[in-house]
Amino acid sequence: MFEDHLKVVTLIQEAGEVVGRKKLQKMVYIAKKLNFPFQEKYQFHFYGPYSEELTLKIEELCNMGYIHEVKEKVSGYSQYRYAVNEEGQKLLSTYGAEIEQLGNCVRSMNEQSSRFLELVSSVMYFEKLEQDEIKEKVQTVKAKQKYTEEEMDEAFAYINSLKSQVQ
Repeated sequence: MFEDHLKVVTLIQEAGEVVGRKKLQKMVYIAKKLNFPFQEKYQFHFYGPYSEELTLKIEELCNMGYIHEVKEKVSGYSQYRYAVNEEGQKLLSTYGAEIEQLGNCVRSMNEQSSRFLELVSSVMYFEKLEQDEIKEKVQTVKAKQKYTEEEMDEAFAYINSLKSQVQ
C-alpha cells in the first residue's frame, strides 16, 4: 500500500463522508497548503487547483475496495459521495498513522460548501501575491463565480482560522 494513498484514506475517514469530487480535491489541496503531508501536484483548472494524481489515487482506492464511491443524480448532474468502507477501516487500523491536527481541519472544511472551498483554495493558490492582488486575480480567473468582496474577506478569515488551528 502506498503511503500517499493511505493519507487520502485517512483524510476521508476524518471527514466521515465527503460529498463531491470537487470538494475532495479542494480539501486535500487546502490540507497540503496547511503543511499536512500530502504530495499531490496541483495545477490551476476550471474550478481552481486540481490534481490529476489525486483523481487517479481515488479511483485506485475505490477499485481496491478501500473507499466507497456512490454516484447520485442531483439536479441533472452527477454527484459523488466518498466514505471509507470496512476494508478501508481495516487498512487504517493496520497501517494507518494519525496525522496530527488533521481531523479538526478536515471536519471544518467538510462543513463548508464546495463553492466556498473553491474560493479558499484559489486564494491559497495565489498566496505569494499581496492580498489586493490575490482578490483581483481570483476575480479575474473565477469571474463566472461572481465572488463578492464579503466572500473574499470570509475566505481570508477562514484561511487564517485554519492556520491558527494547526500552529
